[in-house]
Amino acid sequence: MTEDRRTGQARPEHQVRIGQGPRNRRELMVKVLWIGVWLVFLSSPVKDLASGRHTPGATAGGAIGLAAFVTAYLTLVFRNIGRPFSPRFVVSVISVLAVLAPLLSYTLGGAWLGLFVYLSVACGATLPVRAACWSIPAATAVMYLVGLRWHEEADDTLLLVPLIGFAMVGVGQLVRTTIELRKARATVAQLAANEERLRLARDLHDLLGHSLSLITLKSELAGRMLPDHPGKAAQQVADIEQVSRQALVDVREAVTGYRRPRLAAELAGAQVALTAAGVTAEVPADPDLAGVPEEAESALAWALREAVTNVVRHSGAEHCAVQLLHRQTLDGPVLELCVEDDGGGGSGTGPGNGLTGLTERLEKAGGTLEASRVKRGFRLVARVPTATGPDVGSRA
Repeated sequence: MTEDRRTGQARPEHQVRIGQGPRNRRELMVKVLWIGVWLVFLSSPVKDLASGRHTPGATAGGAIGLAAFVTAYLTLVFRNIGRPFSPRFVVSVISVLAVLAPLLSYTLGGAWLGLFVYLSVACGATLPVRAACWSIPAATAVMYLVGLRWHEEADDTLLLVPLIGFAMVGVGQLVRTTIELRKARATVAQLAANEERLRLARDLHDLLGHSLSLITLKSELAGRMLPDHPGKAAQQVADIEQVSRQALVDVREAVTGYRRPRLAAELAGAQVALTAAGVTAEVPADPDLAGVPEEAESALAWALREAVTNVVRHSGAEHCAVQLLHRQTLDGPVLELCVEDDGGGGSGTGPGNGLTGLTERLEKAGGTLEASRVKRGFRLVARVPTATGPDVGSRA
């Protein structure tokens, strides 16, 4: 969970990114390997071409047809799975697959019936649900009719073609739903940010509107009184100074309130952030903050935010446990925050700027910070003093 000081960048995420294209070469290779595994059904046509039982012309034509089929299939799958339906492109490519699959199977033998599996996958993955629901049975029927010439071979794929086709319909729906959910989350986040800006604008207007109006009015009065009544003008200037000082105090208090995080909110945010990053999270839902000063709570909230950020960005962890405990120490009762993960931590040789800043923030609140590697990951422990505390070891 320490910051990666050598690169200064987050480590690659390990969770599956459904509905998103590859961002780098590694993710592209993962996608290529995943799609390449399912090319196993091409082994039968390749073996048939290599068997030498066809004429040289038939072998050459079969090789060209197989290459065209695989190119069309990979182009369609790479470009369209989970994306909005593009009728002209998808229909044209599926038409090529729909012509090549029965043509090659009928002319070269039952070993080529596996091409209908790819035709079914292409229909299920790229067509709208209604179109896929009739195209997959149609592909199965065509395969059955072609397979009448090769009775035993047709039986092997008769059930597989519709099953894998409709399975891809479900996968396509899952991808599209995930994309819509991601867009909805982005919209909600944008709306929340806009609402927060409006709230900030309203608060600043309420804080400064009256004060600035009063300052403007008194400034005008002081300007009018200055030539003939310098004493009264001086009184107006003194009032202006007092009002401006009070306005400055109000603004500072408001800004401090905006910037001070709350531990309960940070715990809820930690649960969401860890789950979204694919990390199994154990986070207390109802913390007991009785007797915890605001400054101490704020320091713990900052510590939790920094710890969770490092888990998500740098650790590569699969599991993270957050504990909030009241303990009795020789120096008095303390509230202890422990964040432990099973990741690799950062590659730096010392604490990063984030941990250094947390240490200073906790020291101002009278607390301490411990960050160290453990046998199966990394642990961060932050402690702050409390005025009163429950029994030792009670868990929030």
